[in-house]
Amino acid sequence: MKRKTTLRLTLKAIFAVPLLLAALPALAQDPPGPIISIIGGLAPDDLLNIRATASPSGKVAARLPNGTAVKNFGCNLINGYPWCKVEDTQDAHIVGWAPARYLSPNNPAPVPEDAAAPAVAAVAPQPSGEQQPDIAARLGGGEPAEPPSAAEIGRTAMQDAYGLAFAASASAESDTPAQDASIPCARDVGQPMTRCEISVAHTGADSTVTVTWPDGGSRVITFHGGKPSGSDSPDEFRFTREGSLNMIRIGVSERFEITDQLALGN
Repeated sequence: MKRKTTLRLTLKAIFAVPLLLAALPALAQDPPGPIISIIGGLAPDDLLNIRATASPSGKVAARLPNGTAVKNFGCNLINGYPWCKVEDTQDAHIVGWAPARYLSPNNPAPVPEDAAAPAVAAVAPQPSGEQQPDIAARLGGGEPAEPPSAAEIGRTAMQDAYGLAFAASASAESDTPAQDASIPCARDVGQPMTRCEISVAHTGADSTVTVTWPDGGSRVITFHGGKPSGSDSPDEFRFTREGSLNMIRIGVSERFEITDQLALGN
């Protein structure tokens, strides 16, 4: 009787091993994938900036309205603020970072390092006296064995753009007006953001930013106590902040994006 029982248990164990091995992959936790989030919480006539970096001063890659569905790849805490890596479900070319508070639902998973690194990598500004090598040399030499990939070309072009942005920001830190600085701006309803030149005058802790429209004319915006306080327009003045970025609206159509560094010199 004892030998039969032992044999029966042994046979059961033999047959159970393949079943157990087959079940093991199902127990492994796959990394969470993207979820679909809906953009919301904006003013009725406002658009959400999708930025190339998880920063309020990052380059604006696109602007999307309330109700837009985006793939949400996860959110990282950057300088105390949660930012999410997103992609427009209707256009895969629109990809970047957006503040988590405008996305519902949020993706609790962190963005994988390989997806986050290209977008949040800081680019050190080049010294003003240093000449940039040509793009062929920067991509690996004048005669590479293989043509550079689209990703390499895009990354190099992005570094150039960031270098120009740093240079513009640095010019605003001088005591003289920053004649060659520029900011994102829009004048008419539905107009995409363009660039407007600005000059900054400081009076103690306050400052006055004069914005020059590309097609002529100007708008004067004042800062008091470290925040936007008004303009030379009789229309309603309002603003919101994303980190150190001031998103200013005047009336129903004028929009400006001015960083604290440009306006206040800090």
